[in-house]
Amino acid sequence: MRKYKYELHCHTSDVSLCAQSDASEAVKFYKERGYDGVVITDHYSPQTFLFHRALMPHKYIDRYLKGYRRACAAAGDSFTVLWGIEVRFFFTIDDFLIYGADEEFFRSSGNLMTKYLRRLKKLCDERNLILLEAHPFRKLRFRHNPKLLHGCEVYNGKDKYTDANRKAKAWAEKNGFGIVTSGGDFHHKDNTNPGGIITNEPVKTMEDLMRILRSGEYELIEA
Repeated sequence: MRKYKYELHCHTSDVSLCAQSDASEAVKFYKERGYDGVVITDHYSPQTFLFHRALMPHKYIDRYLKGYRRACAAAGDSFTVLWGIEVRFFFTIDDFLIYGADEEFFRSSGNLMTKYLRRLKKLCDERNLILLEAHPFRKLRFRHNPKLLHGCEVYNGKDKYTDANRKAKAWAEKNGFGIVTSGGDFHHKDNTNPGGIITNEPVKTMEDLMRILRSGEYELIEA
């Protein structure tokens, strides 16, 4: 039976200042490795919205969408590109992945960097979005209240050669998370260990992805 591969954690240099490959390079990288699609999760952080923009990021949504839009342009008809978020609050270094948001969410939700986790979880619940803690055992990171999360990332490609992924998986099992994910955390085409999920059906829309993540009917890619 045909299987489908999707990367869930990908940054582009079009938006994320820490990335070194642009959206077209990211799409090419995953196409060459037999993936069927990618979720662009550029950083929504003070490092992305520098200076005065960090106070009103919702007014600069077109800039934030640049990587996603360029990935869509490079994808062609047979490769799926979806849009996610990796948000970081002011004065912290912990990161959270959001799936299911649309442009209206950004324009109407104010500054996500000021929400902090309890308010962000409430907002995601109101909008029926999925909120996960990214790479929870990376060095210097903190784990947050499981009740304020829908799950966590249990495999991150940047942590492949540490014990962080093993610890994340054990933490997820201990807390009975209903949603666990894998992501390559793509930043550079020459320095990436791909991750993601394998599905039994194609993911064409964000609604497809949300339904599959909530169903648990997927396999994790743990390279």
